[in-house]
Amino acid sequence: MILLTLETTCDETAAAIVNDSLKVLSGVVASQAKLHEIYKGVVPEIAARAHVERILPVIDETLKAADLTLDDIDAIAVANTPGLSGSLLVGLTAAKALCFAKDIPLIAVNHLHAHVYACQFASETPIYPCVGLVVSGGHTHLYHYESAIESRFLGGTIDDAAGEAFDKVASMLGLPYPGGPSISKVAVDGDKDAIKFPRSFLKEDRIAFSFSGLKTAVRYAITGPGKFDLDNVSLTPERVADLAASFQQAVVDCLVAKSVQAVEQCAAKDAPRRLCVGGGVAANRVFREQLKQQCELKNIELHFAALEHCTDNAVMGAIAVERFKAGLFEDMSLDILPGLIREPKAG
Repeated sequence: MILLTLETTCDETAAAIVNDSLKVLSGVVASQAKLHEIYKGVVPEIAARAHVERILPVIDETLKAADLTLDDIDAIAVANTPGLSGSLLVGLTAAKALCFAKDIPLIAVNHLHAHVYACQFASETPIYPCVGLVVSGGHTHLYHYESAIESRFLGGTIDDAAGEAFDKVASMLGLPYPGGPSISKVAVDGDKDAIKFPRSFLKEDRIAFSFSGLKTAVRYAITGPGKFDLDNVSLTPERVADLAASFQQAVVDCLVAKSVQAVEQCAAKDAPRRLCVGGGVAANRVFREQLKQQCELKNIELHFAALEHCTDNAVMGAIAVERFKAGLFEDMSLDILPGLIREPKAG
């Protein structure tokens, strides 16, 4: 079985071809980072228009790289949730058109679960059942997976996602978009203990994240308490490095602590002590190192998505292979489910 997967949830236009043995025959990603850099964040309308221009060339390039044609494809998978509405529509429309033209099955992919599935490509053994952490620009959530297609939400951010906080803090510090790589680069020369930033929910049993208060604390550390004007603030390179390192450490502490806590809670119910991590922030070096250390201490089996599969890509859409094997197909009424997934605030 040969599967074509499409990914257009946000600002990456991607396609990949995989088979039912999870061999990647080809994969192409057309990044829009340069288009959004001037705005220091993704502009939905620009993203959607770029997808319209790129989706067919990306599919064509992916087929050529695998030395295949559409006649060789047995099914098409497309991410239809969550994400930007205009971006999702481009991918879904392309997938439906190709499925209709070639009379082949259509398979829906949940973008978040696909991020966790990306870990399977870096592991020689099955990763399920597991606790999965999705940590990206739009989402920071923990799930318990019985299998690739059976999941239970454990908890997530109640406001900003970790990647979103990185982008916004980078903007405050005058660093380029995307914020994650920029902050990580500058933080190397900073003192992670220079500023004591808040770390939400660390002392609670609740599985949840909150980065909005952390973001505000960084702003006050730059401007002074109660002040918001960043235009007249001048920071030395040393101060920027300390702010970046301290902020990054606060995020990492929250991600590591809650991930380990989620595994411990699930293990108490006889679930395997296994953690799988995917999403753009999973590429952060400090996070990877410190989570690895904690998992070794706690006897937790840890799997990260490969660096090239952390940011949005279509290879992770191979989770559709599991749906194909289970006979889970969609009809042409399949619609998008846009937006962000957020855990309601307590009370």
